[in-house]
Amino acid sequence: MLAERRHQLILRALRSGGPAAVTDLSEQLGVSPATVRRDLVKLEEDGLLTRVHGGAVAEEGDQPFAEVAEMRVSEKDCIAARAAELIKDGQSVLLDIGTTAYRLARQLHGRRITVITSNLVVYEELADDEGIELVLLGGMVRREYRSLVGFLTEDNLRQLHADWLFLGTSGVRPGGQVMDTTVVEVPVKRAMIKASDKVVLLADSAKFPGTGMAKVCGPEDLDVVVTNAPVNTATRSSLEEAGVDVLVAGKVQA
Repeated sequence: MLAERRHQLILRALRSGGPAAVTDLSEQLGVSPATVRRDLVKLEEDGLLTRVHGGAVAEEGDQPFAEVAEMRVSEKDCIAARAAELIKDGQSVLLDIGTTAYRLARQLHGRRITVITSNLVVYEELADDEGIELVLLGGMVRREYRSLVGFLTEDNLRQLHADWLFLGTSGVRPGGQVMDTTVVEVPVKRAMIKASDKVVLLADSAKFPGTGMAKVCGPEDLDVVVTNAPVNTATRSSLEEAGVDVLVAGKVQA
């Protein structure tokens, strides 16, 4: 069993059943206690659980897609409409996982563009739009989060190129670092950045500072941030120093 799959199963067991002993997790996964202990160390380093005597307890993680999709919809639609204005017909676009990328996909109907995504909800939204060339990345399905992850997804991205990446986030630190709460998503996000000419971060007001223990990238990896509210002074200064344009509800701040 791949390590990332074990990590998912460990976190699922802890979130559904509460604290668990190493021996119990070892039996559930069919691996040695030593392997489970190494997994717990890694997951604790990523901020996803806390080790306790003989076992571990999960930290609060990402909410399932269906729950997040109902939150701050009008804010996400405002961001999505502004982000869609950046795209020209004939261009290729990478859409990240998450609900804001899904709201952006809804803005793209009727466009003559190519959309590449690991977001299953984006795929479902655009599948019947014959004007859009749609590329669905391979990978392991994370059902609750409606995304594809893993080495297959990353390998696919190494063979592709996009004009734009529209990246989601769990939080943006005052230093401009882009964070995520789900460690298995981070390598895919980094591969998306490498595959794209321009990187646009989609971040509503709740993402400053938001949450997340795993760093996706620094401000130097971004070209544009699209948000729905003024960014706090410290974060805006960090973004400005890195040469990032901040688009707020249709206007540009230096």
